[in-house]
Amino acid sequence: MVRSRPLKVALLGCGVVGSQVARLMTTHAADLAARIGAPVELAGVAVRRPDRVRGGVDPGLVTTDAAGLVARGDIDVVVELIGGIEPARTLILSAFAHGAGVVTANKALLAQDGPTLHAAAAEHGADLYFEAAVAGAIPLLRPLRESLAGDHVNRVLGIVNGTTNFILDRMETSGAGYGEALQEATALGYAEADPTADVEGFDAAAKAAILAGIAFHSRVALDDVHREGITEVTAADIASARKMGCTVKLLAICERAEDGRSVTARVHPAMIPLTHPLASVREAYNAVFVEADAAGQLMFYGPGAGGVPTASAVLGDLVAACRNRLGGGRGPGESAYAALPVGPMGKVVTRYHISLDVADKPGVLAQCAMVFAGQGVSIDTVRQTGKDGEAQLVVVTHRAPDAALSATVEELRGLDTVHGVASIMRVEGE
Repeated sequence: MVRSRPLKVALLGCGVVGSQVARLMTTHAADLAARIGAPVELAGVAVRRPDRVRGGVDPGLVTTDAAGLVARGDIDVVVELIGGIEPARTLILSAFAHGAGVVTANKALLAQDGPTLHAAAAEHGADLYFEAAVAGAIPLLRPLRESLAGDHVNRVLGIVNGTTNFILDRMETSGAGYGEALQEATALGYAEADPTADVEGFDAAAKAAILAGIAFHSRVALDDVHREGITEVTAADIASARKMGCTVKLLAICERAEDGRSVTARVHPAMIPLTHPLASVREAYNAVFVEADAAGQLMFYGPGAGGVPTASAVLGDLVAACRNRLGGGRGPGESAYAALPVGPMGKVVTRYHISLDVADKPGVLAQCAMVFAGQGVSIDTVRQTGKDGEAQLVVVTHRAPDAALSATVEELRGLDTVHGVASIMRVEGE
C-alpha cells in the first residue's frame, strides 16, 4: 500500500549532482513511491544563481532562500548538495531543528565537523545519511556501518579520488608526465579548473577521515589525516615502480595499530604490487579494499564521481530517510564508542622506495648503508647505475617506523656523496 500524502523533499544545490537527483526523482517517481510506501515530492530547490538551473527542474520550485526553504516546517527530508562548510553547516543544523532528516554528500563538512552534525541529529531524533560523500555510487559506508557492524575491521585501503587515479593511470599507460596527464584530465572534465583539492590529496583526506571514523568507531578529523598529493610523482617514479612489478596509486589508508590501541589515517602516493586488486583500477574509477577479522578481505569497486552515479547514492539514502520518516524510526547514528586515539604518522610501519643521485665512486654504497643501519632500517634491495662520475642509487627498505625512514632520508641528504634525493615513495599492499 502507498499512502496518498507525499513526503516533501527540499533540494539544496542543483549542479551536476543535484540536477540528476531532481531528474531521477521525477523519472523514477512510481518506483520510489512503491519502495518507500508514499510518494516523494520535490518541494523546493535552493540555488545561488537561478539562471543556471539545469533543464527539467520546475522553475516554480526554484528559490534563492535556502534558509527559508529548510525552515518551512513541512519538509520531511533535506538533500544538501551545495558542498563546503558554510552555509551548508547552518542549513543542515536548521533542517534538524525544524524536524527534517538530512541526506548529504558533503565530505568536507563531515570530516571537519561531523560530531556536531551527528549530535544535532541525535538531539532532534533526525536522520543523517551520507553515502554519497565517499566513493560516489559505490555502496561503501552502509556496508561498513551496518553489514560489518558485528565484525572487527582492521584496515581500509583504497583509491577514493578519480581525478588522481586517472592522472596516474595515464602516466603509466601512455608515458606522459604529470603536467601532460593533468591537462588531459582537465580537458575530459575529470579535473576542475583548480585541481588543488584533488591533486594535493585534500579530497581523499576528507574521505579517509570519514572511513576511519566509521570503520574504527572513533572520531577521526580531517586534521588527523596525514596528507601528501601526487604533484611530485614523476615518470621516473612510474618507471621504477614498473621495474619492481608495481604501479603507483594515490591511496587512502586507515588502519589499527598492531596493539589495537590507536588508529592512523593517511593519504599519499604509493607503489603497490601489480598482483594487488587495487592495481587494476584504471581511469577515474574508485575502489576500496577492506580487511576484517571474520569477513576477511572485501573489495568495493565502481565509478567514484559524476552526476548520475553520485545521484544514485543520494537517492539510496533518500529512500532510507523517507522510510524512517514514514515508519517513525531512525537510521544509525554516530558510533564512536571505541574512542581510539589517532596515532602520529611517525609510528606507522611501512616501506620506502628511495632514489638517490650520488657520486659514482667506491665506498658510496657502504656509506649510505651505514646511515640506514644507524636508524635501524633494514635494506631489502639495492640497484645502482652509473655514468661519467654520477650514479643513481635506488634502495627499497624492509618495514620500519615512518619516523625512522624519514630520519634516514634527512641524514642521507647531508652526505657529501649524495647530490640529491630524487624521489621518495612508500610501498604498500604487500
